[in-house]
Amino acid sequence: MKTLIALLLISSCASRVEKAVRDVKYSAWEKVGVEKRDLFKKEITNVKADQEESSEEFKDALERLQELYGVDNGNLERGYFKLNTSYKNAQKEAAEVNESIKKLDHVANDLFIEWAEEIKEIKTSGMRSQSQKQLKDTKARYQKLHEQLVSSEKKMTPVLDKLHDQVLFLKHNLNAKAIAGLKAEGARIESDIEALMKEVNSSIEEADKLIKEL
Repeated sequence: MKTLIALLLISSCASRVEKAVRDVKYSAWEKVGVEKRDLFKKEITNVKADQEESSEEFKDALERLQELYGVDNGNLERGYFKLNTSYKNAQKEAAEVNESIKKLDHVANDLFIEWAEEIKEIKTSGMRSQSQKQLKDTKARYQKLHEQLVSSEKKMTPVLDKLHDQVLFLKHNLNAKAIAGLKAEGARIESDIEALMKEVNSSIEEADKLIKEL
């Protein structure tokens, strides 16, 4: 019980420290005329860029996988190394997408809290109502984007796991017989990657819509 309480206290302290660091960064940006709304748009752009890069890396892994099934014994090792490199690149980009989503979420939440607090300071009822509506609409649009981002990001993990399995199996079995045995599973991975790329593209389109509306 004491250990659990200690862990909760550590987690709470870490969250407060993280928020304090963000507040300092916000203050620094505001001094040069950059508001949370600007940072919100910037983080959406960053997430979009990371999604695009991850899509390219998964596409490359798909191509390496397809190439591998057509190589002869003499090129199996080279095919393995190319697939392994593509897998590692896709893994790296997936991690960057995860971090970008977290950063965007922090900025979005901080922006919405600040916006709601500032609305209370507006004395003119018409202006206050209009600002409340804008906040509600922006939160709804962001929620849609956030759900799409999380959905596509979650689909990356099982695809990476399957690619990792293929890479390790090939590492241990660099022969034509092993390649033939992987083709059935490889077809399923190809299907998963294609589905993932569609999901990522939907996220990119959703990000574009929100950027244009801000």
